[in-house]
Amino acid sequence: MKKVLLTGFELFGGERVNPSWEAVRSLKGEKVEGAAIEGVCLPTVFGKSLNRLRQAIRDTQPDVVIAVGQAGGRAGITPERVAINLEDARIPDNEGNQPVDQPVVKGAPAAYWSTLPIKRMVRALREEGIPASVSHTAGTYVCNHVFFGLMHELEQACRPMRGGFIHIPFAPSQVSDGDHPSLPLEIVRQGLLLAVRESRHVTDIRETGGAVH
Repeated sequence: MKKVLLTGFELFGGERVNPSWEAVRSLKGEKVEGAAIEGVCLPTVFGKSLNRLRQAIRDTQPDVVIAVGQAGGRAGITPERVAINLEDARIPDNEGNQPVDQPVVKGAPAAYWSTLPIKRMVRALREEGIPASVSHTAGTYVCNHVFFGLMHELEQACRPMRGGFIHIPFAPSQVSDGDHPSLPLEIVRQGLLLAVRESRHVTDIRETGGAVH
């Protein structure tokens, strides 16, 4: 593994910060286990986000791609297990698009699994005292749109690449009322570095990571 591409998102929903991009931006130029980190900000827009992602992959030629997004209400860092071929937007994106019951990619499979070692990542984060768990839903908004589009792109690629998606909580400045959990940027940054480190592993560990609902 020589190069890792991280992506975050621009502001959306009236927020004054998007911790996904703030964390990714802070990691640009870092090296982990000899792998250089590239960072790109994606528009929070259906379609355009995938176009920007595809261009970034062509430009950087990474070995691993990890897309990062904000998931308000979650208390920890959550690597996603599965992307689904569905767009069903609860709110409009930054250009007013609000697809309902549409596929991300027409004719593509119903879902793709992450090819990242997500359970290794969760274990590494927990060992450092960072709250983390495996997530089994990336939603149906732009985050899942990018996740599914990424995995479809990697499936069609001419050279081997692995990738997936990680959701992070709100930044403390976004939850001044105390109604939602948050994580400081430095902890998120440390968590993403650990995730990048673990992404060098091609195979995952086998241990409990399910959820009860």
